[in-house]
Amino acid sequence: MIDESIKATVFGEEKTFARGTTFEDVIKEYKDRFKFPIVVVKEKGIYKELSELVEGGSEIEFFDLMSGEGNRIYLNGLIYLLIYSIRELYGRKTKVFVRYSIDKGLYITTDKKLTKEMVKEIKNKMLEVVDQDIRITPRNVSRLEAIDYFEKNGDTDKSAMLQYNTNSYITLYQLGHMYDFYFSKMPTSTGVLNKFNLEYLNEEGLVLMYPHRYSNGEVSKYHHIQQRFDVYHEYQDWVQIMNITNAADLNDIVSQGKMGNLIRLDETIQASRLLNIAREIHDHKDRIKIILIAGPSSSGKTTTSIKLTNYLTSFGINPVQISMDDYFVSRAKTPKKKDGTYDYECLEAVNIELFNENIDKLLNGEEIIAPEYNFLSGEPEYTKPMKLGKKDVLVIEGIHALNPTILNNIPRSKKYKMYISPMTGISIDNHNRISTSDNRLLRRIIRDNRTRGHKVEKTLEAWKDVREGEEKYIFPYQSEANVTFNTALIYELGILKTYAEPLLYSVDPRSEYYNEAKRLINLLKTFLPMPSEDIPDDSLLREFIGGSCFKVT
Repeated sequence: MIDESIKATVFGEEKTFARGTTFEDVIKEYKDRFKFPIVVVKEKGIYKELSELVEGGSEIEFFDLMSGEGNRIYLNGLIYLLIYSIRELYGRKTKVFVRYSIDKGLYITTDKKLTKEMVKEIKNKMLEVVDQDIRITPRNVSRLEAIDYFEKNGDTDKSAMLQYNTNSYITLYQLGHMYDFYFSKMPTSTGVLNKFNLEYLNEEGLVLMYPHRYSNGEVSKYHHIQQRFDVYHEYQDWVQIMNITNAADLNDIVSQGKMGNLIRLDETIQASRLLNIAREIHDHKDRIKIILIAGPSSSGKTTTSIKLTNYLTSFGINPVQISMDDYFVSRAKTPKKKDGTYDYECLEAVNIELFNENIDKLLNGEEIIAPEYNFLSGEPEYTKPMKLGKKDVLVIEGIHALNPTILNNIPRSKKYKMYISPMTGISIDNHNRISTSDNRLLRRIIRDNRTRGHKVEKTLEAWKDVREGEEKYIFPYQSEANVTFNTALIYELGILKTYAEPLLYSVDPRSEYYNEAKRLINLLKTFLPMPSEDIPDDSLLREFIGGSCFKVT
């Protein structure tokens, strides 16, 4: 006789459910325990949508919109809600382009010229659909059926992307009349998607603001940073000139054997941008005495700093490099996190008083004995005599380099601040972007394995703390920068796939990091692998994949 009941553990208590029970039914009893809406669950180590059936035999874990996976799903739900609302208002074939992250939001454009009134209309429509609580339903269809649907509806970016997909069946999500494809699971219905805001930016686009993972559920007010926006825009112009705006475009280049020319062009463009920065510094060499460089993990700061110093040297300037990491306080004095581990990323971990004093003395022509931090002993060692010459300029790198409390006694005119990050411009398709953090994470996975022998799980374990540190100590000070340098390369996802994919497949399905590894594998599946032979030895990408002519670790 077939047992009509199943058992599962919820919050340490064994529960019995009728066969056919959905997770949506289960959470009704527990949703009051959470401050924010539950958007996904985990059963047998696998993330599952709330509409799926309870399988039983394991613990059921709940994740709200402030969790990593929950926040990702919530954002994709908001994107779908926005696209659906725009098409309801302005026609079902209206094109919508999810561009890039910008100040805790997403910059999104359409093929319509926008006005402030239109943005208000879109927001009201979104709120109307939220109130209607419309189901978002997964539908498994054949890949050919999906391609046919998107071609008929004018979403040729999606049909082109699916041409390179080898799966026989594709999961599409239905919202009302519309079907769409997303590289994430989805909320069960629109009713939970009530936390958002829209900001009109220009006639080309708007900003979708949402509760960021580190925002405690609040939707931040948008703060426009024109410089960062211009850098993104410049990059978008470049990828459009190259006619490589998404994964399918890049795959076309690879399949046609034209990778070498693309790599050479891309590297030339990036080098010319950095050369222009060096030229700007040279043009103001009489007043600029300090170059401060900051950026999040795996941005390529080391290679960028080396290449910048080489360019400056060619202009007759002698750069003297200082790492703020050498000014760490003794390990015994380093603040600790709640879990008892040392917090090397907080400002208090750095001897700011000594740092400021040393820089002051150097600028006044005095000699100092600079520290070198011994990471084995956890103590600074004072072994480096330093004195600046007339043509010398200090190049200072560190996560706190843009913090205005650093060197605040030195006039701003003497400082040149650089923010470095790979602002990924290529997307999977018009509705599925590749986040800057995912780009950096793939770089780090490869580098950690190559240089430190770290397994993927170790990198993924550390990534949460890395991201929290960036949110606290780097991102809030982006606007302090004189210039933002984009270290993304159009072609790099094909290269990263070649190196990262085998490492990701090594993650055990029983590992708590299996879902994240699988997510990154699915992202990389959209790209054809690229060989690395044509990448020059001074490329920033060599910092991660190996073979750099520079001393990078």
